[in-house]
Amino acid sequence: MAIERFLQPRASSWMSNDGENVDIAMSTRIRLARNLNNFKFPYAYTEDEALKVDKEISAVLLDKGKELKHSFTHISIQETPQLEREVLVEKHLISPYLAKGTHSGSVLISENEELSIMVNEEDHLRIQSLQSGFHLQDAYQRANELDSLLEKHLCYAFHEKYGYLTSCPTNTGTGMRASVMLHLPALTMSHQITRIIPAISRLGMVVRGIYGEGSEALGNVYQISNQVTLGKSEYEILQDLENMTDQIIQQERRAREAILSNSPVVLEDRIYRSLGTLTHARMLTTEEAATCLSDVRLGIDLKMIEGMDMSILNELMIFMQPAFLQRYSDKPLQPKERDYARAKLFRDRLNNENVTNNRGEDFA
Repeated sequence: MAIERFLQPRASSWMSNDGENVDIAMSTRIRLARNLNNFKFPYAYTEDEALKVDKEISAVLLDKGKELKHSFTHISIQETPQLEREVLVEKHLISPYLAKGTHSGSVLISENEELSIMVNEEDHLRIQSLQSGFHLQDAYQRANELDSLLEKHLCYAFHEKYGYLTSCPTNTGTGMRASVMLHLPALTMSHQITRIIPAISRLGMVVRGIYGEGSEALGNVYQISNQVTLGKSEYEILQDLENMTDQIIQQERRAREAILSNSPVVLEDRIYRSLGTLTHARMLTTEEAATCLSDVRLGIDLKMIEGMDMSILNELMIFMQPAFLQRYSDKPLQPKERDYARAKLFRDRLNNENVTNNRGEDFA
């Protein structure tokens, strides 16, 4: 099946740990919401109309996608079992909303998984561009190129005054949501994050967890994105988010320096305890694994831990999720069974690494 390649436990290119400020800014995402002019919006259309929308959009991408030097694979959500849908959510290739969709929906995914187009989600189509590190402009350029290609062949719902028309009024205008996934352990440990989040909200941004709206900030990972899409250009939205992210990155760096200066032994103990847990535990909950991953990631960033490839931690952050664990156990797993499988995954992946501390002592 075409979907199989996207369900494998392999890293997407956006998990590669490459890019500017990647020690804090883990990845960047651009989403563009669009609707077709000659169809009712998803909240009101029929199943027959949903099928026609899917056919029109998919035909363009499968035929013209090569113009952008990308080939796309079409996956029908309704024909995909629920567990496999959840795996696609865990890899950030589709949204939880699409995974639960009742109308005929689909996703078209590029071979490197940096681009995906969700069809019949909250809007007729959602273009998504994912990049490793802090690369807002690059992510936007790729999304915009794909958007321009589609607009050549599809008639978008657009108003001269209000911009792109969307199912939710908060997306009307540019239809763009730009976000950066940030690892902020020091701001969280020092409780500064509780002051920063309200300040971000007052400036027209929103802070969410790793899987967007309604999700928790597991492992000190936060998504910061624009909240306003109407009345601002794409350039202004990107500039505002870039400035905000730059400030948060600098605050996180200062917080790391303060903790390292004021409590080095306490920090070292916490990091090595977490590494020991990940490499030796027999049971790991999602929450405990995420917390320990965050600590080990910080240890690598601060040069306390050497010899470990950060991209492996990026992969494990995805592969430790419930659907992935069940998919590769070939059977449904109860919570305790998932905790056992999660711990084994970490032991298998991390104990092969030649890990040492900053004094050259190994952890074998």
